[in-house]
Amino acid sequence: MEKERKIWAYKEYFFDFIATLREGQLKKVYYVLDMLKTQDRLNVRFVKYIRDGLYEIRISSDGEALRIFFIFDEGNVVVLFNGFSKKSMSTPRSEINMALKLKEEYYDWKRGQID
Repeated sequence: MEKERKIWAYKEYFFDFIATLREGQLKKVYYVLDMLKTQDRLNVRFVKYIRDGLYEIRISSDGEALRIFFIFDEGNVVVLFNGFSKKSMSTPRSEINMALKLKEEYYDWKRGQID
């Protein structure tokens, strides 16, 4: 990869989520974010494509499965959305729908349609 990707959080959702994490969990989150900045491809253990341009960061820490949704914007910027602690085997549809809604809201905001 020629240059480092920028990591950007849309609104407060990502920060609200990481504020709930313990120190060890935070270290793992930032470890994966650093990999996203510099590597073209990440193992499915860390990043999984969901649908419609939406991906999830996958972190296991202290027996918990943490997920953070994101998109690539203009091929270089990673825009972080909501995160959650996963309680079941599959990612809850409500969390995916929330992330997809935030993605659309983000693109509307970017086009200058909403504040």
